[in-house]
Amino acid sequence: MGLTRQDLENDTLRRSYEHVRHTVPLVPEDEFHASLERILAEWNPAHGLWIFGYGSLIWNPLFKFVEHELATIHGLHRCFCLRSRLGRGSVDKPGLMLGLDFGGCCNGVAFHIAADKARHELTLIWRREMVLGAYAPRWVTARAGKRKLRAIAFVVNHAHPHYTGKLPLDTIIKTLATAHGRFGSGADYLYQTVDCLADHGINDTYLAWLRVEVMKATGGVHHPIECPEVGA
Repeated sequence: MGLTRQDLENDTLRRSYEHVRHTVPLVPEDEFHASLERILAEWNPAHGLWIFGYGSLIWNPLFKFVEHELATIHGLHRCFCLRSRLGRGSVDKPGLMLGLDFGGCCNGVAFHIAADKARHELTLIWRREMVLGAYAPRWVTARAGKRKLRAIAFVVNHAHPHYTGKLPLDTIIKTLATAHGRFGSGADYLYQTVDCLADHGINDTYLAWLRVEVMKATGGVHHPIECPEVGA
């Protein structure tokens, strides 16, 4: 069962992690809210609030936005570098999730949240991305055609125990092909990301290559999903 907006409204992820908190560190409530306030303190409502999506935020955003733009950020790249012990794996058999790590560039989608909805929608995003503290959110410059957008990006936290660093390719392939968690398999997470990037005209050759290799490892046939409309 996939993550839903209602899960975020009910703060379900935090409660889900409570039973495995001895192996999955939870960010204390005060630190959680402080990190949100630090980001909002640097936000000027006159220029809107943009979120940079590079993985599941593209194909399952769950927050309300008024427009979106294809965008590129420099100095960061998309890679499988975070362990998942619930969503796409388990405590005994961790899966892998995408993160933004330093170096290179990344093509993704920037989402614009209306100023009067910004605090509420960003709180929901925080409940999705920041419960474990595996990300260190920061403001980045995203280029959308000739426009420069100041956006929030979720960069990996190198000090977090779920950060893996650069893994061998065979380890990534095996993990994605075998791990499974509450929200599905690592393979499906990869497939959905590649398909929805392609639907937006983004060709990530590394992820596309990984999909081929994971499909070989699973012996399965992939039926592409329809990427959800991103417009409301």
